[in-house]
Amino acid sequence: MYQSSWLLLLAAVCCWLCCPGSRADVGKLVCYYDAASFARGGPAQLSLHELEPALQFCNVLVYGYAGIDAQSYGIKSLNPELSYNRQHYNQITALRQKFAHLKILLAVGGDRDLNAELEPDTAKYLSLLEQPDRRNSFKVSAANELSKYGFDGLDLAWQFPKTRPKLQQGALKRAWSSVKGWFSSSSIDAQAEQHKEQFASFIRELRLELQRHGKLLTVSMLPHVDAALFIDIPAIMSFVDFVSLGTYDFQTPARDPKQADLPAALYPMYDRDATHNVQQQLEYWLNQTANAQQLLISIPSYGRAWQMTPESGITGFPPIAATAGGVPDGKRSGQPGLLSWPEICVLLQQHVGQGKDTGTEHLRKVGDPTKRYGIYAYRAAGDNGEPGIWVGYEDPSTAAIKASFAQAQGLGGVALHDLTLDDFRGQCAGEKFPILRSIKYKL
Repeated sequence: MYQSSWLLLLAAVCCWLCCPGSRADVGKLVCYYDAASFARGGPAQLSLHELEPALQFCNVLVYGYAGIDAQSYGIKSLNPELSYNRQHYNQITALRQKFAHLKILLAVGGDRDLNAELEPDTAKYLSLLEQPDRRNSFKVSAANELSKYGFDGLDLAWQFPKTRPKLQQGALKRAWSSVKGWFSSSSIDAQAEQHKEQFASFIRELRLELQRHGKLLTVSMLPHVDAALFIDIPAIMSFVDFVSLGTYDFQTPARDPKQADLPAALYPMYDRDATHNVQQQLEYWLNQTANAQQLLISIPSYGRAWQMTPESGITGFPPIAATAGGVPDGKRSGQPGLLSWPEICVLLQQHVGQGKDTGTEHLRKVGDPTKRYGIYAYRAAGDNGEPGIWVGYEDPSTAAIKASFAQAQGLGGVALHDLTLDDFRGQCAGEKFPILRSIKYKL
């Protein structure tokens, strides 16, 4: 009897060690690091010395981004200025000497692998899936790259075609759009079903190759990639360590320059696309996998910002009509329509005085007492025609709310996008990486 009990215990331990899904830790914090910030220089540069205080809070650091060579279908660096002899790779993986708990992954794709038109090159990523020899070239190249530079694994932020934005429309048009959506998969990708099967095969093949080298394999779902079209969830979940869901950027100035709205609502909002919120995205995956601990929701450390016009009104209550696209490039990101948390915080702090506006640069914050949708800040357009600003964003308090949501759902944890856009110098309130800290303390 005792011998049988010990055999059952041994079998359970072996299962726990061998099954990737069972290894997921509740409370895992996955931190994304965009290495392009290191090349920007000036106040936008996050040096390795400044990165270190964050690493005590992270369980996993995802280094972005590598891409795919269009000729060999092997892995390639997307930051050549950092990767002469891959020196920066070595510097990053050497951080494990100070932070022994940390797993460091190399991310591929992430909408950073661009074509000649400077748009995400999805064709190359689909083409790789279609040919077994191309898949083989990639997996051998990736395993060699990870082993050579000491990465613990690979994160696939695969560049599938995105769903098209649904721009401003009335109720009848929205209803018709939902009907058309049933037949629209071919307009996104005529071979979506084949690519779905091929991606599942690719995941399985890649997992077996990386496992031979003792490496992890994870997946990052990019925003607006339709999992129903491209991801066979039951088939891939047995072969990945975790999946980070792209639960952010539901609304952006690039997708809809003429209407501003909350970019990462936690729950569904009235009269909006039913899928544009964290809860609905998560529920789709939970309905198709038994292991919630393999799933993480993603929280951004930035805001999406539109220019308000005189026709946008003065209340700031979203959605905001008649916007004029994104605000100019943020100094941290270099992307129009995107402001880092410290950039937003500075604009909020300029709203001083006894409830009166004392400058033209401030933003007025509007909170969310329901804790369901998110917060925003705005400055209406000036009487002289000067454009205003409307920005929906995360701050430490809303990030903690989402971390609590992840806990309540029994998920494996949370992913932060991205360390380089958090307040890594503590210029807002004196505390470095405040959004990262608020997530970790809640977890």
